[in-house]
Amino acid sequence: MPVLNRIAAYAEEMKTWRRHLHAHPELAFDCHDTAAFILDRLRDFGVDEVHPGIAKTGIVAIIKGQGADAPNAPVIGLRADMDALPIHEITGAAHASTVPGKMHACGHDGHVAMLLGAAKYLTETRNFRGRVALLFQPAEEDGGGGQVMVQEGVMDRFGIDTVYGIHNAPNVAFGHFHTNPGALMASVDTAFVYITGKGGHGATPHECIDPVVAVVGMVQAIQTIIPRNVYALDEAVISVTQIHTGTASNIIPEDAMFCATIRCFNPDVRALLKRRFHEIIEGHALAYNVTARVDYDWGYPATINHAEPAAFAAEVAREVSGAEAVNDRSNREMGSEDFSYMLEARPGAYLFLGTGPGAGLHHPAYDFNDEAAPIGASFFARLVERAQPVA
Repeated sequence: MPVLNRIAAYAEEMKTWRRHLHAHPELAFDCHDTAAFILDRLRDFGVDEVHPGIAKTGIVAIIKGQGADAPNAPVIGLRADMDALPIHEITGAAHASTVPGKMHACGHDGHVAMLLGAAKYLTETRNFRGRVALLFQPAEEDGGGGQVMVQEGVMDRFGIDTVYGIHNAPNVAFGHFHTNPGALMASVDTAFVYITGKGGHGATPHECIDPVVAVVGMVQAIQTIIPRNVYALDEAVISVTQIHTGTASNIIPEDAMFCATIRCFNPDVRALLKRRFHEIIEGHALAYNVTARVDYDWGYPATINHAEPAAFAAEVAREVSGAEAVNDRSNREMGSEDFSYMLEARPGAYLFLGTGPGAGLHHPAYDFNDEAAPIGASFFARLVERAQPVA
């Protein structure tokens, strides 16, 4: 595996960084200590500019290559998310989380280590034209930090032309990359439905307006949306994940609620799902003589790669991992990712990097495979050198 030699020499250092971050997880936008740790490393490397406090605890760092201050000098953006999850870790590792109820269960600690490794290499070598913008982003898991960074103007402020990111993929062959030239990950919306009837004794349902019957009918009915309203080749998912109602076996409750996660890839399908969801809830509320309120949280859009950057990124991945280890026509995935906002703002691509066997993402036994960090760092570094070569 042709990892860059200089980056291979950083492997133990990258492991140390990653395990420090793993032991000290922070959530959402509250990544203060994580940001401080990253800033210390960046200043040690000698990056040219650091801009903290973006999206509260996010960072943009600039590395200048040759001709960086020339008019129209190219700028490539590289992104790593850095927040953890509200999960209690059970790995038992020496570097396990020291914060009860919080852990890096999605590998964002590894993403930071990879981007720091690339930053160290690029700062030392500067074998590229223009500039590199390193985007350390909080709140991917909750809060849409990618959207906030875009809204705060990072693309225009730093003149970013293209943007790239990678995500680790446990239980995918070690060192293998996969991506595709279009929709890679789904949009995600969440619907909360609150139903109110009239409670009473279970022995006298004729004196009540039963929200239990209503919630059952609604949950069943919304499962008809995809097979009867969505074209069969337009993938979509509606999963009801919670139903709450009732307190005792002999009481018809006053109210009920359920929530659902709603995912797809096509913006028109996304709008259709929302419309039909509301229509079905409204119609069933009338049919069951209950009132119903829908809180529909319009979440992350689909992560849609741009064709040319995706092809270019796959070419660089082949250089790093070999042709057999890169799938540039992979299946799309129903998970979601707020890097989607950056891809709406600029051309670019998102890829997955296999880290071999292990617990899956968001599992309390998950731990990032440190051996993958030099591969990801090499990918980022070569991406810059190939995208912005010195003449």
